[in-house]
Amino acid sequence: QVQLVESGGGLVQAGGSLRLSCAASGRTFSTYAMGWFRQAPGKEREFAAGISWSGGYTKYADSVKGRFTISRDNAKNTVYLQMNSLKPEDTAVYYCAVLNMYLAPTGAWGQGTQVTVSS
Repeated sequence: QVQLVESGGGLVQAGGSLRLSCAASGRTFSTYAMGWFRQAPGKEREFAAGISWSGGYTKYADSVKGRFTISRDNAKNTVYLQMNSLKPEDTAVYYCAVLNMYLAPTGAWGQGTQVTVSS
C-alpha cells in the first residue's frame, strides 16, 4: 500500500502562489497516475488536477486551468501542484491521490494540507 504525505500548504493573500508537494513511499510510484483533489468547508471533495505515470498527460478542472500546474519527479517519488494567481475560492484542504488510468481515484489518499487564501 502506497503512503502519501502532502506538504506546502499555508496562508497566502489573493494573487499569491503556493507549491504543494506529495511524497509517496514505495518503488512503484512511477507506474501510478497521480492527482490532486480539494475539499472546501461544507462542500464535497472535487478533482483539481491529474497527471499520467510518465507526466506526458495532464488534466485540470476548469476552475484551476491556466493557474495551477501539476508535475511529477519519479526519481524523487514526488508529485507537485504549483498554484498561481490564487483566489479566496481556492481555500480548501488539498489531498494527493493515486489515480487509475482513467484519472479516477483508487482509494489511496494523503492526509491533506490546508490552503487558505485571504482577500
